[in-house]
Amino acid sequence: MPLYQADNLSHDYNHKPVLQIGQMEIPAGSITGLIGPNGSGKSTLLRLLAFVEEPRRGEIRFDGHPARPFDPRVRQVTLLPQTPYLLKRSVFQNVAYGLVIRGRRMDLQSRVWEALEMVGLAPGEFAARRWDQLSGGEAQRVALAARLALRPRVLLLDEPISSVDAASAQLIKEASLQARKQWDTTLVIASHDWLWLNEVCDDIRHLFRGHLLGSGPVTLVFGPWKPAGDGGVEKILPDGQRLKAAGRPDDPETAVAVLDPHQLTLSSRASLVSPDLSRLEGTLIQIGIEKNSDRLVATVVAGNIRFAVNIGPEDRPGLDSVVPGATVWLGYDPRQVKWY
Repeated sequence: MPLYQADNLSHDYNHKPVLQIGQMEIPAGSITGLIGPNGSGKSTLLRLLAFVEEPRRGEIRFDGHPARPFDPRVRQVTLLPQTPYLLKRSVFQNVAYGLVIRGRRMDLQSRVWEALEMVGLAPGEFAARRWDQLSGGEAQRVALAARLALRPRVLLLDEPISSVDAASAQLIKEASLQARKQWDTTLVIASHDWLWLNEVCDDIRHLFRGHLLGSGPVTLVFGPWKPAGDGGVEKILPDGQRLKAAGRPDDPETAVAVLDPHQLTLSSRASLVSPDLSRLEGTLIQIGIEKNSDRLVATVVAGNIRFAVNIGPEDRPGLDSVVPGATVWLGYDPRQVKWY
């Protein structure tokens, strides 16, 4: 049974819809990534999964049972927000706070020491330090240590490395994975760091305007769109190329086109693109292996837009010699472009 089951979730702030998810499941012990632009609903979804807010409509089942804020079943679910909030106390008191309010005092010092060591803060040096004597990266690590001291069943991370130095970012990544290894903690990570998510996550969900668009990266192309001669629309890219899409969106000025990476092709020469497809010339930026599969994930920039391409073994002939920085051609079917 999945640890989380969400059905018909809908949430709004001041009557403005921010999240609409029909169904979502998260397995116990898994690492799930959430990716999407700012304002897509990632933080809202994490707050709902942390049970600090209740959805306006729909239900979240935790471990097979309907759950709500302050439910005893979800006391081992913890959320690390993007901006750390520390009590105006010492580092030790901050990390120990969750244990103290839960009445777990017997092994208090050892649990605090363990958590500080996991995030790379020497207890002898940092335990007595005041909250206002920490750098931004140290404060975020103390905030994470306060969650790790609980040995949580679920750890929800909201952009945990977006505003910290490189060293702190690496330590936060390592500590999060260590929690999964030691305690089988379920991780849900919202981040713009696609390479990290692709490396560690069992599944990645893409959010846009409060909707789940599917797993893995997708390409979003924002308007305005202009009418094309074939009855569809097109967007003229900064380099003069034209991206075509079938159909007419309701509002061409603000419509956003979504391109599925599985429906794009990548070729080393223009002549290799199927004549049935439209094509764009671009530059290969990076290419890597999709976790738990034999597929590749490539990022191509064409006209200042980053396109994600998912490549199966059957599509690799002719790409063996293609390296980042090379000129490549994208193939796509305008009829497969979706609108939001």
